[in-house]
This record gives sequence, structure tokens and C-alpha cells, in this order.
Amino acid sequence: MASQDWFDKDFYAVLGVSKDVSEADLKKTYRKLARQYHPDSNPGDAKAEAKFKEISEAHSVLSDPEMRREYDQIRAMGSGARFAPSSGANGGFEDVFGGMFGNRGTYQGTSFEDLLGGMFGGSNQGFRTGPTAGRDVTASTTLDFVTAIKGETIKLQPAGGAPINVKIPAGVSDGQKIKLKGKGEPSHDGGAPGDLVLTVTVRKHPVFERDGLNLRVEVPVTFAEAALGATIEVPTLGGEPVKLRVAAGTPGGRILRVKGRGVTTAKGTGDLLAEVQVAVPGRVPDDAAAHLRAFEAAMPQENPRAELLDKARSDH
Repeated sequence: MASQDWFDKDFYAVLGVSKDVSEADLKKTYRKLARQYHPDSNPGDAKAEAKFKEISEAHSVLSDPEMRREYDQIRAMGSGARFAPSSGANGGFEDVFGGMFGNRGTYQGTSFEDLLGGMFGGSNQGFRTGPTAGRDVTASTTLDFVTAIKGETIKLQPAGGAPINVKIPAGVSDGQKIKLKGKGEPSHDGGAPGDLVLTVTVRKHPVFERDGLNLRVEVPVTFAEAALGATIEVPTLGGEPVKLRVAAGTPGGRILRVKGRGVTTAKGTGDLLAEVQVAVPGRVPDDAAAHLRAFEAAMPQENPRAELLDKARSDH
């Protein structure tokens, strides 16, 4: 899905990565920028919203191996020449590209005819003589967290077009693009209509956070529950709570896993990750405070920060 403005857009610069960036580093960088410029994190900030759309577009192209290869080829051509009117009667398109191909008919191992054929819809034929496809158009929509996880059919009103029903697949992620075949601009000469590329923004959930195919939730427990052990209830997304066993001596930050209660997509199903948070009361009554002091006196006298302090001293 090459775009005519790829000549002028440097998606690598938008994301602040090198041209040989790995898929893993690309994803890591995108997630960091998406969190920084997400509209929910910058309410009413038009610049942040525009930046979010810009990095989402860059990631959608560079994260797709085929689109990235095509983009790199087009950018490579763009660095050597630009489309310009011909100064001669028989000049023009081929004059512009002639210097790029070194008058040898090839460009980086690809024949002149094959490269132009791939860009303009032909195969070893140069320009197409048949009907041309309509232009692709873009749109965006914002979904609540549950709709994005479960999937749903929504009604979309494209700018200047009629309302259409769009099926949102289960597990769609924030910033993801959905291509709707044939929902773009109609062809002006009887060709196939273009596509509609829909960018999805997902609102944050007050309880759950998505981590790939997993869902994360922070679960408070009392000091007594963490120290002595307990069975607690943990919420699930759109279902009944589940009971989990907190082992005696569980520290804050420990992860309790509920298999198969995460996000389900065509790639598989994730888990629910419950992170234990030890809740400290804001006020302790006098009689309870006395029991705590007695408890502290009865425990072995040790400094829980001793190892931390020793490591810090060893660095000096």
C-alpha cells in the first residue's frame, strides 16, 4: 500500500531509530512513544495527538516487512531524484529516473520495468493502460477497552462518505490499523475502489492494563494476608472474580498468574497477571499499634535494607 508522500516522510526519523533497526527494538521504541503521546495521557493537546498519529503511521509501515521493503525502495529512489517536468519534447519520466539507474536499466538488482511495474500496478509493462484503482483513505476511531479486547461491529462515518459497519476483531491493540477493502474512494474510470485504513485508539481501563496477550491487574492485600497467607478474590475482565491463594510470606510485587484469562486473538490466548500490592493502613488504632510493637519485638532483629546498603557501599 505505497503512498505518494513516502518520498517526503522519513518514518525512521519520526521514531528516532536507525534504518537497520531490529523488529524488537522498533516495537520497544514505538510502545514507549505511544505511551508518551497517547491522547489519554495528553487530553486536549492537539500537538500530542498529531504526534501520536504520526508515530502510529510510521510504525504501521516499518513493522510490516513487505511495506518496509517497498518504503525503503521508494525512499532510496526519492533520495536520487524527484518527479519534475521535462525540458525536452521526449523527456520526462524516464529522464528523471535515468540517472538513478546509471543508464543500465537496473536499480539495486531490480529491472527498470519491474520496479515501475510494481509501483504502478503493471508487470514489465510500465504504465497501466486499464482502469485505475480509487485512492485509499484514512480514518480513526476510539474504542473502550472492553470492546477492543472482545471485538464488536461498530458504525463508522467516514468524512464525506456514507456510514459503514466495521467489524473490530477481538484483541485489537492501541494504535493498530485495520484495512477495509473497497471502502475507500471510488475509481474515476471504472476501476476498483480504494481501501479505508482505520487507525484504532483504545481508552485506558480503570482496573486492567494490556501487556501483549496478557492482562495485568494490581491486587491489594493486607499485611496479615501477605505475612500469614490467605485466599483472595481477583477480578477478571467481563467475568466473575476468581479465587487465588496468596502464600504466607508473599512480598509486594509478586505476580499470581491465572491461565487463559487474558486476551484472545488469532495468535493465541494470554493470561491474567495479578500483581500483589501490600496495603498499609493510613491510620493504626492505639491497641493495634501496641500489638504491632509486640510483633516487632518478637521477630528476629534484622535490617531488611542491610543488603541494599551493602551493595550501595560496594560501588564507592
